[in-house]
Amino acid sequence: MATKSPPRKRKDAGAPISPPPLKKAVKSTTTTSFFTPASQKPKDRTVWSERGPTDDVPATLLVGRYQPENDDPTSRQKRRKIAAFDLDSTLITTSSGKKHASSGADWKWWDSKVPGRLRELHEQEGYHVAILSNQAGLKLHFDAKYKGPKAAVQKRVADFKQKCTAVLTALDLPIALYAATEKDIYRKPRTGMWKELCEDLEIPEEEVDLKGSFFVGDAGGRVALLGKGDSSAATAAAASVPKDFSCSDRNFAHNVGIDYKTPEEFFLGEQPRDFIREFDLVNFAFPGDDASLDTAKDLFEKKNDQDVVLFCGPPGAGKSTFYFKVLKPLGYERVNQDTLKTRDKCIQAAKDLLKAGKSVVVDNTNPDPDTRALWIDVARKASVPIRCVWFSTPVMVCEHNDAVRAHNAALNPEARESLPKLAFTGFASRFKEPKEKEGFQDVTEVKFQFRGTKEEYALWGRYWV
Repeated sequence: MATKSPPRKRKDAGAPISPPPLKKAVKSTTTTSFFTPASQKPKDRTVWSERGPTDDVPATLLVGRYQPENDDPTSRQKRRKIAAFDLDSTLITTSSGKKHASSGADWKWWDSKVPGRLRELHEQEGYHVAILSNQAGLKLHFDAKYKGPKAAVQKRVADFKQKCTAVLTALDLPIALYAATEKDIYRKPRTGMWKELCEDLEIPEEEVDLKGSFFVGDAGGRVALLGKGDSSAATAAAASVPKDFSCSDRNFAHNVGIDYKTPEEFFLGEQPRDFIREFDLVNFAFPGDDASLDTAKDLFEKKNDQDVVLFCGPPGAGKSTFYFKVLKPLGYERVNQDTLKTRDKCIQAAKDLLKAGKSVVVDNTNPDPDTRALWIDVARKASVPIRCVWFSTPVMVCEHNDAVRAHNAALNPEARESLPKLAFTGFASRFKEPKEKEGFQDVTEVKFQFRGTKEEYALWGRYWV
């Protein structure tokens, strides 16, 4: 069942700025005078706007809508099929051969078949055609803390608009282009851009023809191909194909519930290549009922009247969920650095709770023996045992959990924000597996398993990273 999208900002891109007066005469290389009356100039048919996830944050989604001169919107009212495409390395590539465009004019069609095939979809096959693109290199607004050079950033946005306007004009079809500039609900594989598209087309999500719709993009998680034929290193290197940089486009199509194809499959008719998802939901299916909650309780048995339980595991490993669902009902008090902000405050809070006769859970990452030794000393001075619960959750699962938590208020009671990549790589670089010989009464390993209700899994069981 489709969920209602939150309110968002819609801003005009702003009026064009007139060029400065010329200091000397310059011979024109165009056939149209700058001073042509406005009534005689061709109308710019691409209208740009900006949108935000809510009214409380700056806009992060850039939208360009192209309207052909003789277009009749009423002729498309009954269409329910959507053909959506990524932009770079799918519809276009750079004409310079560089990885990133050097200017707004640095583009060409990915293949000569692209424009004709898109026209067929719209004119002959009854599709709405749209472009959904992640554009992390763009920044629409600067916050108060931004200290970098703003002119270069603003030029990238202007160049992107120039390039996309040229692409849409060349197609001359009623198309909307959506560019996600931040890692929020709009960024693929998340479905924020799809929801915006459906609202703009005035089609309820549940009324889209999902079986007839599809998404085409180059980020399909495809594995590398080695060169074939001549065994020489030069020939093999020339014929080899690198792996895809991510699987975000394939995962986006999975989240929406539509077919996915690579540009090579869709435009050139090539056979699908093997692909790999680093994090695959197939390995984390819903257990079928809520029995997994009881399984979690079976993993931990209270052995002492009073003790310290030290968590060890990366961010997003499920530590806090385990506390609230398993240890809190057993009477444990929680000490957490995300809440208290500093380790010294955590240690003092634990000492106070132990002095009051409470059992304590230290809900922090505690990756290495030196950090854990501080808590072992706290327990020793309080004359209570200390136990360790080790969450051996893979990093890719942790990043997924972190994104789910940050973008779903129902699963984020503490309103935590999304963590940077460094939070996960930093833990991995410091991590040493906890051992009883460090001073623990025992070490309990908890392997990740989704523990929650069917309604919670409906949110968790999507691709978010």
